[in-house]
Amino acid sequence: MIKKSANAFRLFAGSIILISLASNAALADVDSKMSFFVTSSGPGNGADLGGIEGADRHCEKLATSAGAGNRTWHAYLSTQASGFKDKSAVSARDRIGKGPWYNAKGIMIANNIDDLHSANNNLNKETALDEKGRLVNGRTEKPNKHDIMTGSRPNGSNFPPSPPFPDMTCGNWTKSEKDGSAMLGHHDRVGPNNDSWAKSWLSAHPSLGCDHDSLKKTGGDGLFYCFAID
Repeated sequence: MIKKSANAFRLFAGSIILISLASNAALADVDSKMSFFVTSSGPGNGADLGGIEGADRHCEKLATSAGAGNRTWHAYLSTQASGFKDKSAVSARDRIGKGPWYNAKGIMIANNIDDLHSANNNLNKETALDEKGRLVNGRTEKPNKHDIMTGSRPNGSNFPPSPPFPDMTCGNWTKSEKDGSAMLGHHDRVGPNNDSWAKSWLSAHPSLGCDHDSLKKTGGDGLFYCFAID
């Protein structure tokens, strides 16, 4: 009995060591310069991210899981004002720091804000990796996950107030129903045609709704971009 117990303990201890080594190896694959990633998953409630603050927390959580929790992470998301006198709207471009930004493999995405929002950026399917350095499915793969939530215009700024104008941020990232919409970008820079909007990484088209099923039908999975601001 004692011998069997000892053997069982050694097997258990060996399993723990193997799991630890595998985890450390995965973390070692993430470059220490990482300051940009696409979320590998959303919080799990469609476009309801718990507001922009909840989205930031999700970025922090995923970054920490990849060994990059020593930085301050913000979601690349804009918000909309609730009326013309409301000055609370936030532009995604104003909340992600100054750059430069690197992916999990240490490849530069953009040198600065202007670079990021120009044709000079290096954001595409091969470089827009998740927090563990993995590729994110594009338009031609199943399931398609190339729609990335941003709620932003092509220059990274916020949309006009909602109401009276259309909702482009799923109620400032608090809606998970079929009503409402979020502006999406294509991380793989691929669309149904070669028009500039179809190849935009941040402002290609709105979602069909704010619930997870609608996001999937549009071509996404409730994912968004995260940037380190320091």
